[in-house]
Amino acid sequence: MATEEESPPPSMDTVLNVLEKRYRRRLLVALLEHNPQVADNPQISSDTESATENLETLTIHTWHKHLPKLEESEFIEWDRDTNSIQKGPQFDEIQPLLELLQNHADELPDDWL
Repeated sequence: MATEEESPPPSMDTVLNVLEKRYRRRLLVALLEHNPQVADNPQISSDTESATENLETLTIHTWHKHLPKLEESEFIEWDRDTNSIQKGPQFDEIQPLLELLQNHADELPDDWL
């Protein structure tokens, strides 16, 4: 019986690239508490993007940039049919960093989380 080979841990470059956008950081932190999530209505605050970005633009970016990048990194699994996301096979690799951001959010600059 063939077994799936585990992916190597993500590199720091991959982690920082994925965490580059505030929306993705908040979505991953939300998965710490609420797994799975509905991709159209994640449990994150609505102020995650600049005030000039409208809902339509955010939706387009979510579907075409944010979720694919998170899925490619294996931090999430995204079911496009049900439009739900859940922790992916590499989520445990990034979880300590997400918990650090979450636990120290009040000490960090406002736009970090």
